[in-house]
Amino acid sequence: MISKSGNRFSDQIMRKNVLRVIIAGFGPFPGAPSNPSGRLATALARRRRPALAGIEIESHIFATAYDAVDRDLPKLLARKPDVILIFGLAGRRREICIETRARNARSLNFPDAGGSRPERRPIDTGQGCELKGKAPFAQLLHAVRRTALPARLSRDAGTYLCNYAYWRALQAARRDHPLVQFVHIPPLASKARRAGALRGAPPLSRLVAACEHLLVTLISASRKSHCAF
Repeated sequence: MISKSGNRFSDQIMRKNVLRVIIAGFGPFPGAPSNPSGRLATALARRRRPALAGIEIESHIFATAYDAVDRDLPKLLARKPDVILIFGLAGRRREICIETRARNARSLNFPDAGGSRPERRPIDTGQGCELKGKAPFAQLLHAVRRTALPARLSRDAGTYLCNYAYWRALQAARRDHPLVQFVHIPPLASKARRAGALRGAPPLSRLVAACEHLLVTLISASRKSHCAF
């Protein structure tokens, strides 16, 4: 017979072995009153597929402001995620862009959603000019392209909140070791039709399906890295 205390101990062991995933997106910002990255993060976190069984997945939507990232990201990291997948909108891009690095730079010209502008261009003075991600980029690219949506690797995450969040998350990954990935998405089809731009932009349903493949690939890579220790 297994005692109640034994059951609690067993539950604690199982809990520790559960893989935790955080999927994040952003809210509206100047020029984008409806940001699909937040909707994508929420929809993807709700997916229920066999490949995602037994995994704790939660979503988060950052306000598109520097202080929001600084406030919310440490709270998310305190939950000890194994994977952090962040989406952002790139309004002029036609492909799903898998970002491979974050730059130590911010735009002084564009205010965030709260009207704040950076006081200096570098994110962190005295630091290097870039941080490189450690995700299996080629595998992620293949996973998305299998869904027939256009995708590419990118070395330029911009100089706005997307790049800033990626930089901060990669910094944290040096200490806490979650597998971090940032992905830029194009505008959704309905918005593109209204604006008369970006023909062939995907609907949300196709974007969610493609990014599910990407997520499963990230989870597999995280599991392999855990087994290596």
